[in-house]
Amino acid sequence: MIKKLQRRFIGISVVSLSVAMIVVVIIINLVNWFSVKRELETTINFISEGAQNVLPPEDMEHYKEGMFSKRVPSGANRHERNMVAQSNWYCAVYSADGTLIKVSGENGIDDDDSAIVTVANKALKRDEDSGRIGDYLYRLQVSGGRTLVYLLNCETRLNAMHRLMLISGLACAGAILITFIIVSIASRKAVEPTIRNMEQQKEFITNASHELKTPLTVISTNMELLDMEVPGNNWVAATKKQTAVMGRLVDELVYLSRMEEESAPLEMENVQLKPLIEEVAEPFEAMAEYAGREFTVRVEDGLHAACDRASVQRLFSTLLDNAMKYASGAGPVKVQAKAEGRYALIEVSNEVIKPLTNEQCEQLFNRFYRVDPSRNKDKQSGFGIGLAIARAIAEKHGGSIKAQMTEGNRLKFSCRLPIKQ
Repeated sequence: MIKKLQRRFIGISVVSLSVAMIVVVIIINLVNWFSVKRELETTINFISEGAQNVLPPEDMEHYKEGMFSKRVPSGANRHERNMVAQSNWYCAVYSADGTLIKVSGENGIDDDDSAIVTVANKALKRDEDSGRIGDYLYRLQVSGGRTLVYLLNCETRLNAMHRLMLISGLACAGAILITFIIVSIASRKAVEPTIRNMEQQKEFITNASHELKTPLTVISTNMELLDMEVPGNNWVAATKKQTAVMGRLVDELVYLSRMEEESAPLEMENVQLKPLIEEVAEPFEAMAEYAGREFTVRVEDGLHAACDRASVQRLFSTLLDNAMKYASGAGPVKVQAKAEGRYALIEVSNEVIKPLTNEQCEQLFNRFYRVDPSRNKDKQSGFGIGLAIARAIAEKHGGSIKAQMTEGNRLKFSCRLPIKQ
């Protein structure tokens, strides 16, 4: 239980911090992406507007390198002027029939001319007046019977954006790993108050149970003597009955408390499940036959489990007793066991009169929980801790147990125990 609580604390803490860091990284990269996109679009807008102010389209073949650098539109601020001045861009001029007239560039033409022409031709064939082709942002303008294709080299800014994505992603992964290590180290101290309360509760139950045993033994002995002195007395018989009930409850609480202890001793051995389950099921099979109820047991041959025989017998007995006690009418009770990966899956199912909700199925393993809030004991002769003990046994063996409703109003308990390798 303590390890489970510790793992849950680590899981919740790491997942919460991881989600927060991932969201922050995503927001940072989205903001950067929108910012870069806006800057590039603004830059190519200024380029196209400024180029038109230098020469009209029909005279673009007379364009010279550097003519545009001093003709940035007056509405641009210093940052936008710097963006334009530091950008590599090109302008391809096409005649009305699609013939390339001239390719010009600003801030030097570092790219291969053929590559520029290829990108310009692709842009010219597109339906959109603007967009992106590879590392280039393009803008089309038609004026004076000629088509101008402006190409802005975005490679540097796109690479910077991708580097930010990579660095932030790696930083996020590293932060998650560091968080996991720190939380794992500090988890024991973080859950220490809860662990201390749980240990004190278990210690109280154990001590109180031992303290109750002495007066219960005295009461039981006195009732036996009174029964001999005054045979057939109803008060004495009722007191003897309730004393026996109290004694069983004390034993159950002590067993549950010990099974939930982290250092509870178990005699682990390689157990063949088929003969063990059949042995436990034998008396219940006789009860089912007497009640006219169908009772089937199907266990896979050669199925082994590493477990403590006595505690696992008690686990199966609890599940079968619960199925027999709460099965509706003459509804069948089914038991089957098979291998499922690294676990042996044992399923016990029975029909119920009223289907249980998912919440009720989860609460079945709580101490003293009863589906009937009135806790009517006419039929429910147990204490309501049998399934809590079953869960403690399963988890103590490194397995698990759960309850769920299936088709036909059947309540199925599924228990997984590690298979002996």
